[in-house]
Amino acid sequence: MKRIAVITAVIFFLVLQAHAGRASAADDNGGDRPPLVGLEKVESIVYGAPGSGGLLLRLSKIERDLFGMELPGSLTERQTALENFVEKENSGQPSLLFKAAVAEWVTLRRVNTSLPFAERVDELERTLEGEPQTGPLSARLERIISKLMPNGVTSEAVTVPASTVIKSKFVNTLTVRNVKKDDVVALEVVEDCVSGGMLVAARGNRLFACVTKVKLPRSFGRPSEIGVEFQDIEFLDGTTTHVFIGPESKKAMELDSATIGAAGASVAGAVLLGPVGLAGGFLVRGSDKQIKEGTQVFVETAEAYGVKGYRIPALELPNVIDTDVPSSPSGGESGVDVAE
Repeated sequence: MKRIAVITAVIFFLVLQAHAGRASAADDNGGDRPPLVGLEKVESIVYGAPGSGGLLLRLSKIERDLFGMELPGSLTERQTALENFVEKENSGQPSLLFKAAVAEWVTLRRVNTSLPFAERVDELERTLEGEPQTGPLSARLERIISKLMPNGVTSEAVTVPASTVIKSKFVNTLTVRNVKKDDVVALEVVEDCVSGGMLVAARGNRLFACVTKVKLPRSFGRPSEIGVEFQDIEFLDGTTTHVFIGPESKKAMELDSATIGAAGASVAGAVLLGPVGLAGGFLVRGSDKQIKEGTQVFVETAEAYGVKGYRIPALELPNVIDTDVPSSPSGGESGVDVAE
C-alpha cells in the first residue's frame, strides 16, 4: 500500500508538471528548439546514450520507464516536463538527479554521476536490497529515499565562494597515444565539498578538462607533450561552473605533502619544480611518460556560484571538511602542461 501511494504521488506530481510545462515551453525553448534536442539529453541521462527511432515512440518509452505512464500534452510539452523533472527543482521538489545524488551519498558516501540514471537506481537497490527491483524508475528511487530518509530529500540554496579549492583525480590514464587535441577528459572529486554545512559536491562528482596540445616525441631528444585545460565542475544539483588552477589550488597542492614526491601520483611537487613557463603545470621526467589514472590535482572555482545543497545532519559533520571560507578571486593558470 505504501509503495502504491508513493507511485501515485509521483505520477500525480508529474501530470501536474506536464501541464505546467505548457506555460514554460515557449519561454525555455523560444518555440524554436527542436524537441529532439531535449529528448536526446534526457535519454542520455537515463540510459547513457540517445535512443533511435521515431520521436513519439522514444518519448513514450522513457515516460513509461520513469513514471509507468505516458504524460499528457504535446510532444514539446511532454519533453519540457521531462527535462524539468529530471534536472530542475520544481514547486519545492528537488530534481530527480539531486535526489539520486543524495540517496547515493547517504548510502555509499559517494555519487555515481558517470553512470546512467537507470544503472544508479539498480546499484542503490543492489546495495540496500541485494538485487535490482522492478517498476518505474522514479517510484523505485522514491521508495529507496523513504527507507533512507523518512522525511524525504530537501535542498537549500547556498553560494559556493570563489576560489573554493576542490581535490580531484584523473579517471583514465592519458598518453600521447590515446588522446588528441580537443578531447574532453574526465576527472572526479576525491573529497566531499561542503559549504555552510551543506554538501554541494560529493566524492564521485565529475570535473571536465580539455586536451589543448598533444605532441609525439621528436628528433634530438625533444620530449612529447600533453596540454590540459580545466573547464567545469559538476555540483550535486547537476549544474556546473568553471574551475582552473590558481593561487589557492597551488597552495593546496604544496600542502598536500602525502602525495608530493611520487612522480605521476600527484602534480603537487611538479608545480614547485617545473621550469619557467610551466607555472600552474608540471613536467614529468624520466621513463614515466603519462598522466596515470588516479593522478591527483587541485583546482578552484573561478567565481562565486549559487547552487542547491544538501544539509548534512549535525552528527555527520565531523566527517567532512567545510570549505566555506570566502577568498578573493585572483589570476592563475587555467590548466597544466605535461611534458613527457
